[in-house]
Amino acid sequence: RLMQQADVVFYDRLVSPGILELVRRDAEKINVGKLPKSHPVPQKEINQLLIDYALDGKHVLRLKGGDPFIFGRGGEEIEELIQHNIPFQVVPGITAASGCAAYAGIPLTHRDYAQSVRFVTGHMKDNVCDLPWKSLVNAVETLVIYMGVASLPIISKNLQNHGMSCDMPVAVIESGTTARQRVIIGTLASIVALAHDQNIQAPSLLIIGEVVKLQDKLAWFEPTQSNPVSSILK
Repeated sequence: RLMQQADVVFYDRLVSPGILELVRRDAEKINVGKLPKSHPVPQKEINQLLIDYALDGKHVLRLKGGDPFIFGRGGEEIEELIQHNIPFQVVPGITAASGCAAYAGIPLTHRDYAQSVRFVTGHMKDNVCDLPWKSLVNAVETLVIYMGVASLPIISKNLQNHGMSCDMPVAVIESGTTARQRVIIGTLASIVALAHDQNIQAPSLLIIGEVVKLQDKLAWFEPTQSNPVSSILK
């Protein structure tokens, strides 16, 4: 309903062409998506564009892939709107951890394997991936790392150095929930080489934990446009 009411749409690169087709035909569509190490439209400029168009009387839609409040910078954007007394509505999305895990056949929690799940970002700032490594090592917790492909070697090395087993199962899900989805399964020791050999690219999500063992059993469907999954098990 809101997509049909919008006069202008600011969309991210994770928004698929099929979703954009649902936007009102005569709406102005502006790509403000970011690539790893490439932000053509900086976040401050995105915030200002939302304000400028709204104050100009336009119905503005900010369209994101996933959930705007989980590593989506949605909180920063609505802070700016509030400062300018601009009314808004937030429509929650399905975050990548939930969507990718479900499509890949990996339950994030399971009575026998994981009683909790933790979301962190592996995005590197100034070529440094600075995470609380020791606190991330938990045999009965599923660890989900967003934006971690570029820092995968650092993640693998540091988790092992802080006590995580080298045999801990790891899944890398590329282009999750789309027809291009690929699921690469390995261990903490083998996943770096596997991802390199398969030329895994962003956007990809990392799932680390014993629950990954269930992928072979639960991802039973054949790859199709509606149920895409391509798995490489090693």
